[in-house]
Amino acid sequence: MLTIARLFGKSPFAPLQSHMNKVASCMEKLTKIIESLADDDTKKIQRLVEDLSQLEHEADLTKNDIRNHLPKSIFMPIDRGHFLEILAIQDSIADTSEDVGITLTLRPLENYEWLKDELLELYLKSAEVFWDTKRIIEEIDQLLESAFGGIEAEKVKNMVEETAFKEHQTQKLKRVLLKKLFTKGANLSTPAFYHWLRLIEDIGTLAQTSEKLANRIRMVLELK
Repeated sequence: MLTIARLFGKSPFAPLQSHMNKVASCMEKLTKIIESLADDDTKKIQRLVEDLSQLEHEADLTKNDIRNHLPKSIFMPIDRGHFLEILAIQDSIADTSEDVGITLTLRPLENYEWLKDELLELYLKSAEVFWDTKRIIEEIDQLLESAFGGIEAEKVKNMVEETAFKEHQTQKLKRVLLKKLFTKGANLSTPAFYHWLRLIEDIGTLAQTSEKLANRIRMVLELK
């Protein structure tokens, strides 16, 4: 396996893509957790969340390794500060995926059947925003080859706009789910109400942070 230091020699953006792959592993594990809610198996969810926490830790280690080896004396195609900001936003997606998982281990999700369809729709759309953003990160090498301009830059800008639209759709789904929770959640206990509220907010954050990452790439394009 290539070390982070060697990855910098291969491509200035290869370490970002390597870290994004770690973040993607977190999202894949979280998807399995969400799909497992229907099984009502708390031990299974606990095991999956433990796996997710380990993956998030690996993403943290990769992030720290990148920071420690970030070149200071050689040319970087984007500003060092922008590079570190993109890395930090990526890592916060892994953090939030772990937050969602941990929230689901705090207590059984009360009245799951009541909100399961809306919750699953919200999660799947949020995950879609993330995977679109990952594809943007994968395009960075092509952006470098085109000097951050031309057809490739326009392609990425269009991808960012599509990602922003999907994030907007996610926020609409989130509002629908919250409205149902607030207007028809009288039968929930107070802990259950706040459990649902935290879960919904954290899932929405996955989409918001992913869209923020996509927009940050676009801002780098605009600075070129």
